[in-house]
Amino acid sequence: MNQSLLKRLFKTIPSEESLDLVKVAQEIISEERKKGHTNLAGDLEIILKKRLTRESSKPKGKVVPLHDIPTDKRYKIPLAKYVDREELRHHMILPASVEEKIRRIEDEYAGRERLAHFGLKPRKKILFYGYPGCGKSMSAERIAWNLGLPFLKVRFEAVISSFLGESAGNLRGIFDSVADYPCVLLLDEFDYIGKKRSNSNDVGEMHRVVNILLNLMEEYSSPGILIATTNLESSLDTALFRRFDDVIEIPLPSENEILQLLKSTLSSIKISNKINWKKLAERLNGYSAAIIVKIAQDASKEAVLKQDLPVNELHLLRAIEENKETGK
Repeated sequence: MNQSLLKRLFKTIPSEESLDLVKVAQEIISEERKKGHTNLAGDLEIILKKRLTRESSKPKGKVVPLHDIPTDKRYKIPLAKYVDREELRHHMILPASVEEKIRRIEDEYAGRERLAHFGLKPRKKILFYGYPGCGKSMSAERIAWNLGLPFLKVRFEAVISSFLGESAGNLRGIFDSVADYPCVLLLDEFDYIGKKRSNSNDVGEMHRVVNILLNLMEEYSSPGILIATTNLESSLDTALFRRFDDVIEIPLPSENEILQLLKSTLSSIKISNKINWKKLAERLNGYSAAIIVKIAQDASKEAVLKQDLPVNELHLLRAIEENKETGK
């Protein structure tokens, strides 16, 4: 077998000593050494040891994806972060219309082979937009959870470089890395790189990045799902919108959803039966889902630490007052 091909093959080994594949790799090394290919055997042995060392340094009990996350060429910083399935947030309270749209994405992906028989493709490039803290990133995590897909979050602080041409190269590297890897790839705060090219304050390098991004999204045909999120959809280059299969707004929660968020967050703790929920929901109108959950958690912590259970309306009102500056 070609030497470079053997080395590439060894770099894809899953890295668990108990795997039969690793044992086969050790036999190949032994055979190459017997043939007198000592340099090749030594190189293969080094690659295998690196794979085993990498695996032994990872947290136990976690599922590690069989996928090499790309790094930037200059500083070797990972360009994306893998989020373990156990850490994915997937319990959500959404308006019925939004829930239906997200479920449609999941159903189409799950039924992609059936769609293919009729020349149809599932929605695979999604943009979520809306106020901060309303569940855009969480919606992406929920999709990955429900479909059983690995979840990768792009690290734009690593992608964007001050050196000419490197940002575009980093971006292309991410897309290339998932070309044959089924996963949910999250471009969080997408406006960071997708700004309008007419923005005179941006340097030429960022214009080139947007142009590269347009091409990458146009050509995207990976077996997974690409999800972008933004709080500032009006700042995105208009050409990007045409690249998405679905553009979905995640709105602020309604009063009914506010009640569900409060009661769901407080479900594991004793609460007073004298709480005026309608009054609280009206008071929290215009707050994001994330802040509403925080308010319920803050009220719970106060009640527990002061040994003042059950959680009552006063606890919740104090928590609302403390969070009012960040709530809207």
